[in-house]
Amino acid sequence: MAEFRSEIRDSVIRDLAVKVKGSDYGAYLRRIRLARARAFSGETVDFEFPVTALIGTNGGGKSTILGAAAIAYKSIRPAVFFPKSSLGDESMRDWSLSYELIDKSKNPTQSIQRTARFRNAKWARDDLIDRHVLYFGINRTVPAGERREFKKFATINYKFAGSRSVMDKTVAEQVARILGKDVSKFQRADISGSQVFYSGGDGQISYSEFHFGAGESSVVRMVSQIEAAPTNALVLIEEIENGLHPVATKAMVEYLIDVAKRKAIQSVFTTHSEDALEPLPSEAIWSAIDGKARQGRVSIAALRAITGRIDQRMAIFVEDAFAKDWVESIIRHFLPDRMDEIGVYAVSGDGTAHAIHVSHRKNPAVAEKLKSVCIVDGNSKIHEDVVNGIVKLPGDVPEAEVFNYVREQITPLAMQLAVALHLSPEKDAWVRKIVESISISNRDPHLLFNQVGRAAGLIPANIVASAFIGLWLAGNVDKAKLIADFVAANLES
Repeated sequence: MAEFRSEIRDSVIRDLAVKVKGSDYGAYLRRIRLARARAFSGETVDFEFPVTALIGTNGGGKSTILGAAAIAYKSIRPAVFFPKSSLGDESMRDWSLSYELIDKSKNPTQSIQRTARFRNAKWARDDLIDRHVLYFGINRTVPAGERREFKKFATINYKFAGSRSVMDKTVAEQVARILGKDVSKFQRADISGSQVFYSGGDGQISYSEFHFGAGESSVVRMVSQIEAAPTNALVLIEEIENGLHPVATKAMVEYLIDVAKRKAIQSVFTTHSEDALEPLPSEAIWSAIDGKARQGRVSIAALRAITGRIDQRMAIFVEDAFAKDWVESIIRHFLPDRMDEIGVYAVSGDGTAHAIHVSHRKNPAVAEKLKSVCIVDGNSKIHEDVVNGIVKLPGDVPEAEVFNYVREQITPLAMQLAVALHLSPEKDAWVRKIVESISISNRDPHLLFNQVGRAAGLIPANIVASAFIGLWLAGNVDKAKLIADFVAANLES
């Protein structure tokens, strides 16, 4: 599978993160503390990037966080997200949310604290701040032909008395980037001050919104409203991938990053799609699982493992993609017949891996059907606890451990490494020179295999890492077998 390359530059991601850190926004939601709301108790969510993804299994709490963000502001009624029924809603008693907000019109130098509480069968929100908030719920993907407000347009007696115009140029450009199609000839019909109906076409043949795809219609409407919104607005989207192809889902998230740069607009969305996460930095992703909020990149596959929604017998939680590749290679080498029973999941950091593992083991409904272990990097501050399923990988930094072994043995291993890199054996001297050069110039061990790949002719980093891991495994059987034996013992326990 080809590595995903975002059209958003790394420098843009960095600049946006710095802008949040410096509170360089006219209005911004910095933090929510869910003292009590549904399954949450004492959880905090920080918005360290202007586009935030909320992931989690159904019922995990991501929509609760989205709703909590919405009701921080005056324009959204709490009942939109948290309706109160007279039947069975006693659990809402004493719900409490607190916020850290930026609003330069209220306080140009410091953040503002606000609260929202549900007491005596109603919400109490103190000194509400007015901010433009756009909420796009699941019903945005309901086809136009099934929407009650558009039924009148399908009758022969309807007489259109409004105005029609070509779609705004910026809207058309952004929609085209998301959908991958030319929409420059699309038109909008302003039915009233609050109602718009669209038509598509190529300038020769036109068709109404009744014949749009659900995803096409929702993108047109979302982008139109976002582009019309003032700077520093807040955009909230339920299940951003609904109705969209995976490529369009990524492009939609890239659009939100772009509009954060252009208009200082903050966005929060929920998703079940890993494609939606790819353009985002790790700090922009929060997972909601059984009333716990955790920051960091967690794959959708890992989420399924966390909640036991997989067919495997064991989940191994590790810190990152390289640790995942390393552990999988060890298991493949020593436990080839057990590979189908084991899943290895990278969950962004030792703290996240440890917290998920501990939570997993404490949940009997999950632990009974899916065993869990945690394998952290050697330099992690988390202590090994073999009895409770926690061990460390050899060395300090995994990439450095594997690379340095090969570097120290590079003379006898150079030819094998060249072949493993899909080069001819005669390239051994050249490969040896590259490895020795990178060992001197490298400053960040996490980039070692990327640097070797570039120097060796743009070989993908995953191929380089696999080649080094294979050589490490052949020369470090005892170290590797300790990990394999640990996994096997927990599999049988």
